[in-house]
Amino acid sequence: MKRYNESTTLTTRTLTLRGSATMARGHQKIQSQQKNAKKQAEMKKAKGHDQKTAAKAALVFTCAVCRSQMPDPKTFKQHFETGEIISCAAGLQKQHRLTTLTVHTGAMAEEHVHQAKLAEQAERYDDMAAVMKTVAEGDSELSIEERNLLSVAYKNVVGARRSSWRVVSSLEQKADDPAKVALAKSYRETIEKELNDICKEVLDLLDKHLIPKAKPADSKVFYLKMKGDYYRYLAEVATGDDRTAIITTSQEAYQSALDISYKEMQPTHPIRLGLALNFSVFYYEIVNSPDKACNLAKAAFDEAIAMLDSLNNESYKDSTLIMQLLRDNLTLWMSETQADGEGEGEETEPAPAAEKN
Repeated sequence: MKRYNESTTLTTRTLTLRGSATMARGHQKIQSQQKNAKKQAEMKKAKGHDQKTAAKAALVFTCAVCRSQMPDPKTFKQHFETGEIISCAAGLQKQHRLTTLTVHTGAMAEEHVHQAKLAEQAERYDDMAAVMKTVAEGDSELSIEERNLLSVAYKNVVGARRSSWRVVSSLEQKADDPAKVALAKSYRETIEKELNDICKEVLDLLDKHLIPKAKPADSKVFYLKMKGDYYRYLAEVATGDDRTAIITTSQEAYQSALDISYKEMQPTHPIRLGLALNFSVFYYEIVNSPDKACNLAKAAFDEAIAMLDSLNNESYKDSTLIMQLLRDNLTLWMSETQADGEGEGEETEPAPAAEKN
């Protein structure tokens, strides 16, 4: 039975003509429709306002060179309109290019991933890192694809600086002209600052966003390994007490990842193998402990070989590739150790060990 409110019930009780009752119902229907239309209009208006607010909040102005967040370009309208050049919010002296990115939301995830892939194919790794940094700062845990894109982006960005630093550092040591030495030193310090800034940016992402949100064991190991890696890169250029503290932090991150991997992951898992590879490189190149490096690499290789038949098709290629890198490093390190024992004290520059992203 249809229910009426009090005013409607009193009205219908006083009506005696059928036509009058019909008119009353029609009037009530019109009032109801008008009320619904008004409500829908208000909801639509509110939704539109929310979308505009969200769109406005989604804009993040980021330096395309150093990736630091920038002020609203309207504040620097004269610069923004003449080539999109403004000063970095971080207070850097140089003028950097401005690019506009949007914050990561579920609806934007696919677009960000596609944009990162395009940047990777174009070998524009700074752009790729900027996009993936925005994704990493979102509320959701990264997918496997997203975390791999993040890793590849920053690996290439920091890798270029690491390579440049080694070249310039070598030239600085070989230079005999004081003016050339001073020039090389200044340039090395510039590269060193870029490298430090990139590493600290990644470590900030890991500590504030990625590690706290990581739930599966493979995600925890992946990000803790990444933390160990980027502290290792800092250790490569650090000196004195700073270097000692950085080495300790790097080793703690690697060890935490290793403990989880031993409990939660198979010896043939690519992430566990990649961790063993990079941790052993840390022992050999940073701690200068060939024995620990060789023991860790050999144990990881032997444990994986024993379970090679259990590898599935999905991870077979990745796992066997890392196992090959472990074996190559073992061969290299053992030959260098043997050469050091047989040498007459002459110094040779060691070949770089292989490592995993």
